[in-house]
Amino acid sequence: MSLAPSPEDTVAPSRWHAMASRVLAGAAIDREEARAILESSDAELLELLAAAWRVRQRHFGNSVQLFFLMNAKSGLCPEDCGYCSQSKVSEAEIPRYNLLSAPKLLDAARLAAERQSKTFCIVISARGPSEREIDFVCSIVPQIKQRYDLNVCACLGLLSPEQARRLAEAGVDKVNHNLNTSERFYSEVCSTHTYADRVATLEACRSAGLQLCSGGIMGMGETHDDLIDMALELRAMNVESIPLNFLNSIDGTPLEGTNRISPRDCLRALAMMRMVNPAAELRIAGGREIHLGSLQPLGLYAANSLFVGDYLTTKGQLPEADYRMIEEMGFVITRGSEAAEPPVLPG
Repeated sequence: MSLAPSPEDTVAPSRWHAMASRVLAGAAIDREEARAILESSDAELLELLAAAWRVRQRHFGNSVQLFFLMNAKSGLCPEDCGYCSQSKVSEAEIPRYNLLSAPKLLDAARLAAERQSKTFCIVISARGPSEREIDFVCSIVPQIKQRYDLNVCACLGLLSPEQARRLAEAGVDKVNHNLNTSERFYSEVCSTHTYADRVATLEACRSAGLQLCSGGIMGMGETHDDLIDMALELRAMNVESIPLNFLNSIDGTPLEGTNRISPRDCLRALAMMRMVNPAAELRIAGGREIHLGSLQPLGLYAANSLFVGDYLTTKGQLPEADYRMIEEMGFVITRGSEAAEPPVLPG
């Protein structure tokens, strides 16, 4: 009896592992390679995720970072973003309130720390912050960091260079301002401000010395090229933290009823984003429970971060379910005051 391997047993390394090896060697994948990921077959999905895992593991090991989001001002927004339940064109039934008090935000920060979050995200619904709102955020951030040793990310809308400078001086670590989609598709989802306005805010934050948190939303009717454009732009801007949301088409919003993505589409998008932005913190964000469903754990082979708890106006998975998922995958939660920059591990 021959012990020689059969032809079926001598399988060459997949194109995805070859791609991962080039990325790990410092190469940047191009548009066609990114498109190949998004157009790959379901039969290739596990190998694609295994390749993405190699890149994720190089930069983050088996760690998972948790983010806790607090909607500090809900509704009342003058913008017309079609995906958002807080916009002026939304008829969604959501809580509407002005800026929360300092005690309520500090209590939310306490809860973030208790839930093992590394970063506390302060979000307000607005085109941009008023002077009173900037003053408030700048006063509360040092208190949060002193009491709970959390990183702080601020999501306040469009910012001027002076506002960005003040946030940096107050101790804000990152500013979140999502590109949301490509420049080409942006006017399809919003008309009250432009893609260029968003880029200008990110540039102002970078000039002020702030880290950038910027990603987008998948499932709004964009093409693969739109997703790729966004990923490449995030790479060009050297964005440190990338949240990838999956559209939760909330009743009462212009995108109500939109559902164009499968769980496998979501996993391919996460893998593409990891290959294009190998060292960026990649977060599985809003809509993961709806669109990834039982495949959520597989997303952590490409992503290294999750929101824990609820989102802006929608409920998230129970934190205990996230802890169990992370533990069962063999991952560990990264806590508190560790460096916001991703570690670079040997190998």
